[in-house]
Amino acid sequence: MTDEARTPLATPRACPICGKPVEQAFRPFCSPRCRDVDLNRWLTGRYVVPGREDDEEDPE
Repeated sequence: MTDEARTPLATPRACPICGKPVEQAFRPFCSPRCRDVDLNRWLTGRYVVPGREDDEEDPE
């Protein structure tokens, strides 16, 4: 077996909420709790995707 075959394709990532190793079932999180924490942050407006200032909701 060559070194290339033994090398993982991607480096293991850490959970973006708590930093623990990611569980495949909850990827990219480590648990349902961290997944729910992330969802709550989106729903409460803590995370925001910035837009351009010249964007209008409805130009009509």
